[in-house]
Amino acid sequence: MTRVAAIDCGTNSIRLLVADVDPVSGEVTDLDRRMTIVRLGQGVDRTGRLAPEALERTFAACREYAAVIKEYGAERLRFVATSASRDAENRDDFVRGVMDILGVEPEVVTGDQEAEFSFTGATKELKDSGSGEYLVVDIGGGSTEFVVGRTHARAARSVDIGCVRLTERHVRSDPPSEAEVAAIRADIEAALDLAEQTVPLRDAETLVGLAGSVTTVAAIALGLAEYDSAAIHRSRVSYERVAEVTARLLAATHDERSAIPVMHPGRVDVIVSGALVLLAVMERTGAREVVVSEHDILDGIALSLV
Repeated sequence: MTRVAAIDCGTNSIRLLVADVDPVSGEVTDLDRRMTIVRLGQGVDRTGRLAPEALERTFAACREYAAVIKEYGAERLRFVATSASRDAENRDDFVRGVMDILGVEPEVVTGDQEAEFSFTGATKELKDSGSGEYLVVDIGGGSTEFVVGRTHARAARSVDIGCVRLTERHVRSDPPSEAEVAAIRADIEAALDLAEQTVPLRDAETLVGLAGSVTTVAAIALGLAEYDSAAIHRSRVSYERVAEVTARLLAATHDERSAIPVMHPGRVDVIVSGALVLLAVMERTGAREVVVSEHDILDGIALSLV
């Protein structure tokens, strides 16, 4: 077994996985998996720069993660940075800060690389069931990745529709107005058109949904009294339930969304946009259900280390 640490730094959250990985079977045994909402992408869509306060929140999380990695004695570490740090003019400030704290350079990966990691992490346990292809959809804060494949990614595309980006771009009301929702939907449909130029969205047998927007919608749909990763992982949520949850979120105020037991405080203001992306994907593809995975890009990064 090889003990590894994987960090995924996205637009909304930064996440850590410390795990033992069997280099022969590829089995990943979690030792510590955690997430911190840092909103690194705060304002990036508007300014093109990482805000100083967003950088400091991210560096504080990095210092916490450095202590965890040291405690477990991980032999290898890989830090992958995604949408926000791809887009920012001052990404060098981010790179220097991470190197000072963790001793490794963050890899600002392309959307296609991000998609490959997500596909590998999400489908590894699913490959023994069914014979068709998977469409893996990773709804992030700044971007959404679409990947189609069976054992490996056959086609992938990253498009700039994430829950943070869409919310910052369009939402000013609480709850969002009809015009704001229409603007979000228009951006999503345009991005799906773009994705479909590269990825055959309608060909896959199974839709697999990843990341916090999807797992939160699933937790609400399942009626959980508290967030339970074991109950959410590999659950199947019908299109009808996704539509019901989305309608509920659209009608709710910020305080009403905050009161939902499974809602992470850092997702309250962006969950409506994330749910709308998931619903639109299901409508575009005709998927009757989504398989929800708690395993995602982090697992793909961990597997890449052995």
